[in-house]
Amino acid sequence: MSLRKSTLFFLFIALNTVLFAFMFVDASHRRASALPSFAEKRRFVKDLRLTDLCLFTDTRYTRHPSMADPFSPFQDHPFALEHFPSGSLLTPPPHLRLERRL
Repeated sequence: MSLRKSTLFFLFIALNTVLFAFMFVDASHRRASALPSFAEKRRFVKDLRLTDLCLFTDTRYTRHPSMADPFSPFQDHPFALEHFPSGSLLTPPPHLRLERRL
């Protein structure tokens, strides 16, 4: 027995739709089971008074963006090329993007 290509295609789409729906069911189940862990981590961070999350490990202005100074990306001079890839992925913090008026 040979199936037509269109039947195989619709079976493929149906299977992928079921798998896609199952991803949401699985994510909901995992989130519900992880809530106690999140609460414990939140308490841990509050007790230890931890600061910002470390996003990248290569430079000081990408480790803690909220604590970056305006000239830290230009460590050599203002026209120096960015030599760390994470510097091109991270935008400056909002307080450094404000227009300064003299």
